[in-house]
Amino acid sequence: MEIPVLLSIFTMIVNAVASILAGVMLLRFWMQVVRVRPPQPVGQFVYQLSDWLVRPLRRVMPGGGYDWASLVGAFLIVLLSIIAILGLQSGFDFKLIFLVALERFFEWICYGFMATLIIEAVFSWVNPHAPLAPFVGALNDPLLRPLRRIIPPLGGVDLSPLVLLILLQIAVRVVSGLLFGMF
Repeated sequence: MEIPVLLSIFTMIVNAVASILAGVMLLRFWMQVVRVRPPQPVGQFVYQLSDWLVRPLRRVMPGGGYDWASLVGAFLIVLLSIIAILGLQSGFDFKLIFLVALERFFEWICYGFMATLIIEAVFSWVNPHAPLAPFVGALNDPLLRPLRRIIPPLGGVDLSPLVLLILLQIAVRVVSGLLFGMF
């Protein structure tokens, strides 16, 4: 096998593992922000997969009302994944690595919100009374509530999730452009 193929496989594995771990950390942070209790299996999965990093970080940083250790842990995972990938490809340009990590971190936050919006939409179409539906709805509500005040339902259809999806995509592009415009 050629080196580019191996590098591509390595990048795919690092991105997959990092996105799962950071995504769980971000979900843990957001669940605490919106003060929603996850269903038992989801809670066990999230806490067991993130405790290995969150607990040591809590010794270093106090909570102060929010689970900052989860948010910092997610960023550290993103940063380490970028170091692993870019460090092998282009050497250690720390400014570039930090900017890419910030951009990726913001992307993953937005993509996480997009995923919960899509999951909520699927629940509303397929089974609105699914056990996870209220949990996912509670995760999305703080973002959708302001939009629902502005955008009334049209023909009984709530378009606020679609508008939020578009706004999140715009935010990813704007932040990416701003971060890499500085470099």
